[in-house]
Amino acid sequence: MDIGQITNLMRAGIMQVLILIAPVLGAALLVGLIVAIFQATTSIQEQTLTFLPKMLTILAVLALLGGWMFAELRDYTITLFRSISRM
Repeated sequence: MDIGQITNLMRAGIMQVLILIAPVLGAALLVGLIVAIFQATTSIQEQTLTFLPKMLTILAVLALLGGWMFAELRDYTITLFRSISRM
């Protein structure tokens, strides 16, 4: 196994993680921005107000996209195990 193969494996793993986490982080970022704008306009500075909407949004995104995320991770794992024989 040479350094090129190791680099490709690491790059593919990092890209897989980024692809899987992007929808969850994007939704949490959007909800956080909306709550921050709401807090700024109403002068409500309660720190716990941001927690519940973000948590519910993350759970909803995971519920909606969990099957796709699992399928992507399964396909990547199968590809990784199949490439072991070539290493």
